[in-house]
Amino acid sequence: MSQYEWMRIGFALLVALGLVAMLAVLIRRSSAHEWLKHFEMQSQNKQPWHARIQQGLQRYFSYRSKEIKEKFIKAGYYEGTYAWFYLPAKIISSILLFVFGFIFPTFVGLEDFSQQVMFVALGLVIVIVLPDMVLESRKNKLTRRISNQLPYLLDLMAVCVQTGMTIEAAISYIAIEMKDFDRDLSHLLKTTDDRARVVGLNRALDELLHRVPSNEMRSFVFTLTQSLQYGSSVYGVLTTLAKDIREVQILQLEENVGKLSSKMSVPLILFIMFPIVVLIAAPGVMRMMG
Repeated sequence: MSQYEWMRIGFALLVALGLVAMLAVLIRRSSAHEWLKHFEMQSQNKQPWHARIQQGLQRYFSYRSKEIKEKFIKAGYYEGTYAWFYLPAKIISSILLFVFGFIFPTFVGLEDFSQQVMFVALGLVIVIVLPDMVLESRKNKLTRRISNQLPYLLDLMAVCVQTGMTIEAAISYIAIEMKDFDRDLSHLLKTTDDRARVVGLNRALDELLHRVPSNEMRSFVFTLTQSLQYGSSVYGVLTTLAKDIREVQILQLEENVGKLSSKMSVPLILFIMFPIVVLIAAPGVMRMMG
């Protein structure tokens, strides 16, 4: 056999060893008693095949399910219905890439070994890196949007506090009323209200800052924490904080507008100045060459 065929067989053996190792880890994670109990429950419940597959994957990959679901929630996917399938989909897609890239390359139209390596490498980047990049981008975008909407939340909370509500009651009321206007902010307030009922408002505010790590949210959390700790007035502090955040946002907008002129200078030089120089100098150069 040629060297190319030996390399293909070697990659096939590596993929097979990886599959065997993954199955061994999965079998080791569940004892024989759990296997028998799971089989008995399946035979008694008579669940459909897709439900059994979902339960099996959730049981095997449960050590990452909470982390992945939290990542989906931070990105704006609050239901988290298919978060359990995120890691198994990556593993299955990676295995399929190796199978079609090295074992059955003619199925996808690959003949050269360098093309196969490029196909597998590009596919692994898309499968492994791209979903995380999309979730991280959506998380940053959602954080910026919530931070920009924070002054309006502070004004509403200040009005609620002025009417006699407590901070907890104001958060609960605004979370319900803002459901039709701002889904993301309403979910964030509802989560904070639910956590405040369990672990207290101070801990809930710290978790809120962990979910939305921005300077505006940090000022909001520190203001409420200081008010709860020292019993200071909340209405004046909230209105002042909302005004300060708006002024900071205006300053940032003016700074971005000021940077626009320097950013526009590069395309102006490349696409306007150089063509004009060429149009002016071209006739003289052509006469000299003639």
